[in-house]
Amino acid sequence: MEVEAQLSSNTRKALLVLSCVILSIGHCGGPLVMRLYFVRGGERIWFSSWLETAGWPLILVPLIITYMHRRTKQGSHAKLFFMKPPLFVASAVIGVLTALDDYLYAYGVAKLPVSTIALIIASQLAFTAAFAFLLVKQKFTSYSVNAIFLLSIGAGVLALHTSSDRPANESNKEYYLGFFMTLAAAALYGFILPLVELTYKKAKQAITYSLVMEIQMVMCFFATFFCTVGMLVNNDFQAIPREAKEYELGEAKYYLVVVWNGIMWQCFYLGAIGVIFCASSLVAGIVLAVLLPVTEILAVIFFHDKFQAEKGVSLALSLWGFVSYFYGEIKDSKKKKNPTPETELPQTVNP
Repeated sequence: MEVEAQLSSNTRKALLVLSCVILSIGHCGGPLVMRLYFVRGGERIWFSSWLETAGWPLILVPLIITYMHRRTKQGSHAKLFFMKPPLFVASAVIGVLTALDDYLYAYGVAKLPVSTIALIIASQLAFTAAFAFLLVKQKFTSYSVNAIFLLSIGAGVLALHTSSDRPANESNKEYYLGFFMTLAAAALYGFILPLVELTYKKAKQAITYSLVMEIQMVMCFFATFFCTVGMLVNNDFQAIPREAKEYELGEAKYYLVVVWNGIMWQCFYLGAIGVIFCASSLVAGIVLAVLLPVTEILAVIFFHDKFQAEKGVSLALSLWGFVSYFYGEIKDSKKKKNPTPETELPQTVNP
């Protein structure tokens, strides 16, 4: 049993690392590709929202592979899907909330530079921590509190030069509307992360990674359906061919940007629910926050955003916070494996 438990623990750690890598790719690449769509002539906000979850059919590939693997062991008794109706309904509701968050975020990306978007989204960590405490009774240690404090300070330092990043062709109204829409997106996603964790805990069935992928697929399907309605109302489907022909980089590259947009955001969502499954919603928030300076640097490289000294300070603070959190986790894990003599029960000595 110990070997089996150890194998399970090692597998979970490997899955956590893989989920963090996938989440990092999506979180850093998603805003850049979406911003590329807008700065080169794209104007459809509902379409951009739709692209954030439209890559859900990609999840069918690992689901089919895991099913075929189960079938080789269990034969005709292998289940195709594990999700039960209550969990399906919960996933659908979260999917609709995700669609709303996608629209708020896409509106912000359409109006603001990537560097500004990144620092506003960093406030999501505070919302995640608050909602995680309220919804899933997340316990805080001195290390996690220190990490949240450092990451929040890092975002605050970046905020010192927000106004200097305002695009020349943006009006004050458009800029501030984009700012507050992005802030609302950060708050809503800070609520969604603990809500997913709560769904895992309240589900009256065993949560496996295959089931996690099913949840992700259902969430993205309903989010895509919601955004499809928005696109129909806004006549986006009729406008896409015309927009592609007028795109600055050319029609072929327009569709290339669109496809990679969908792939990057699917990586983001799949990585996020994987981190929640392997750890917690707070860990997902920590990983997203620590990637903030990385996004800033990529924005400087690809979109020539300004990189003031404050952004370098933010990078150092974010890395410090990241190390602080995981050092605390490692220390706590060692305490559980090797309890101190004070915590052990005294042995009875027979005369």
